[in-house]
Amino acid sequence: MSWLTQMEAAGRRFYNSAGTDQDCMLILKNLGMNAIRLRVWVDPAGGWNNTADVLAKALRAKNLGLRIMIDFHYSDSWADPGQQTKPAAWAAQDFMTLQTSVYNHTFNVLTALKTNGIIPEWVQVGNETNDGMLWPTGKASVNMANFAALVNQGYNAVKAVDATINVIVHISNGHDNSLFRWILDGLKNNGGKWDITGMSLYPDPTNWSTINTQCLSNMNDMIMRHNKPVMICEVGMSWDQAPACQGFLADLITKVKSLGNNGLGVFYWEPQSYNNWQGYTKGAFDNSGKATIALNAFN
Repeated sequence: MSWLTQMEAAGRRFYNSAGTDQDCMLILKNLGMNAIRLRVWVDPAGGWNNTADVLAKALRAKNLGLRIMIDFHYSDSWADPGQQTKPAAWAAQDFMTLQTSVYNHTFNVLTALKTNGIIPEWVQVGNETNDGMLWPTGKASVNMANFAALVNQGYNAVKAVDATINVIVHISNGHDNSLFRWILDGLKNNGGKWDITGMSLYPDPTNWSTINTQCLSNMNDMIMRHNKPVMICEVGMSWDQAPACQGFLADLITKVKSLGNNGLGVFYWEPQSYNNWQGYTKGAFDNSGKATIALNAFN
């Protein structure tokens, strides 16, 4: 829920089921969510999702007793399957310097959190790295070894701050087994290190049952191939399809739980996004700022 502070600054309010204005994190906690995922950008325009903004949100989550995941994009803005743009400050760096930048950025952000009493339970090194990150240097389809080396810099920095933190490699389209085999086998074959396999899943109201079944098959395959647990790091569905979304979430949570200790949980991506915030319509709040029934699946 990385948009939260920016939404609040823009005057957006959040209401519980009784219509009472409340801290959005508390509303979600009372709906059964027990963890918060926060993205980190290196030098973002406006400052949102920089170290200070992430720390402010993480302190709020910690004070509510929520578990915390930190999601490093290694970019000044969105990193996803279609764009993995280097931070402007890193753009001209050679490969050795770029590795150092990944390490130092990861180490410094997590150290700032630790200094404030926050040790995240999980850290993503890269966001939806379907074809690597920090393009073109770390583009997996061009140089898988470079991608693995960059992942390992993030991994080593996380462990240097606290060895108990679990490191996630995060790929979108959790139903796409061939994608996961290609990228994770490639990482493994190049010495890449990670603790948890992370997935995104964004079905639509008509195909979610099929997508969930395919995702369960893929989760089982990844557990078998790599001997690492899995986590659904992102889900979403159009806010105005709340009954379908509730069915999707309840079924997915059941499928993840069926994996026992190898199925770690499900995160909803920006559930508090509402009223077309920044053009995003896959939140789980209605236009009055209340949670839809979709989130009942977490309770």
